Amino acid sequence: VQLVESGGGTVQPGGSLTLSCVASGFTSSSYAMGWVRQSPGKGLEWVSVINAHGGARYTKAPVVGRFTVSRDNAKNTLYLQMNNLKPEDTALYYCARYVGRPKTDYSDYSDFDYWGQGTQVTVSS
Repeated sequence: VQLVESGGGTVQPGGSLTLSCVASGFTSSSYAMGWVRQSPGKGLEWVSVINAHGGARYTKAPVVGRFTVSRDNAKNTLYLQMNNLKPEDTALYYCARYVGRPKTDYSDYSDFDYWGQGTQVTVSS
């Protein structure tokens, strides 16, 4: 199993980025997938989770209305469209495979069994 993120970078507040995560080594269309971030000096924070077929999405409150998770199962790719970025969005963003039950709070990180290496997002003027 391999998850490879890309698309991070440095943007000014109010800017946009789209993160991508290419999955390989498993049938990605059979699994829910998620984005989890870690800010400097802080713990993990789940951002958004999408179910296997893309019909259900769960997004944490601080980014609702600004971040949108999506997936293209034909390309084995997960996306995170991030708009109106804020300095507090600065973090290392991980893509991870989710193997737990559907829920509204995804802060039990033991339910994510495979993780990518992360892509850095820095929001600064």
